[in-house]
Amino acid sequence: MPTVGVILSGCGVRDGSEIHETVCTLLALDAEGINVIMMAPDKEQGDVVSHITGKVADAGRNVLEESARIARGKIRDIAMIKASHIEGVIIPGGFGAAKNLCDFALKGVECTVDPHVERLLRDLHNQGKPIGAMCIAPVILARVFKNSGAKLTIGRDPSTARAIEMLGCRHVECDADEVVVDEEHRIVTTPAYMLARKLSELNTGIPRLVKTLIKLMAKGKSEVGS
Repeated sequence: MPTVGVILSGCGVRDGSEIHETVCTLLALDAEGINVIMMAPDKEQGDVVSHITGKVADAGRNVLEESARIARGKIRDIAMIKASHIEGVIIPGGFGAAKNLCDFALKGVECTVDPHVERLLRDLHNQGKPIGAMCIAPVILARVFKNSGAKLTIGRDPSTARAIEMLGCRHVECDADEVVVDEEHRIVTTPAYMLARKLSELNTGIPRLVKTLIKLMAKGKSEVGS
């Protein structure tokens, strides 16, 4: 059974992984018979935000421990994961992707990516293994693969699309139920809640991302074997 990694960034849209996006991802992978390794950085969150008031709280939280809430405890420190452990990876959105996996929310195009996240993404890319990202998470790929010309989407948000272009990647507009595929770089992205207005829209684009990622996985294996 193939194994795909899912990189989480906490729990909750305001300061971690977007829960609906993550669950739709896990459900789509399960429906395709894919084994999953959930992982997250073992570090403090960039901030902790009340999901009722939107205010930043004083108390800190750990990204790995918060991600474990979604993973039902089955979570691994991304520092311990190697590209050889998985055939591909998917990054759900949520502000945690832009606060904890990188600091795009704070620094924009001058952002840096968590070193363990960047190392894993680069190793997967070097091995020809596909990468999927949704919502705001494609900005991580734009930074890691800066000046690569990789095709990415976050939907239609002008400022974020501009940042992706400034990082030397190509932004492609698409709807919430669509995906953008870069076969050369083996990357597939979808807007998810950057555009989706309801859960059914979310649960159309994300399964398409998963199916496309699996096709890229299979294509990669056939190319290696040829």
